[in-house]
Amino acid sequence: MTASATLPPAVVRPSVKDGCRLSSDPCAGPVLDLLDALGWAFFDTPEANVHATSPDGRVYVGRLPEDPAAWKHGIVWQVRVQPTESDPWVQEFGLHTPSEAVAGFVTALVAQR
Repeated sequence: MTASATLPPAVVRPSVKDGCRLSSDPCAGPVLDLLDALGWAFFDTPEANVHATSPDGRVYVGRLPEDPAAWKHGIVWQVRVQPTESDPWVQEFGLHTPSEAVAGFVTALVAQR
């Protein structure tokens, strides 16, 4: 056995930026910054809901913190996809889903298109 095999694994701690916490939803920055960098069109409402559409119009991401229908079902984020060769589908994320996880989902989705 070599000396490096006996060392414990390194502890990796993610950095916390701008007061966002991985386990909280109030910070929409990770998702909205990603969509902005991808050139998505945004529309926000006076109630603080944000709607974004991909440049090709086939993907919608909504942050719905003040949408009564969404809150009734525990939804904060909604992703709707209209594929060119299959049926449309929807993925929804609740209050306790970290925004970083939603951004990761959207990143993976965009990479597959």
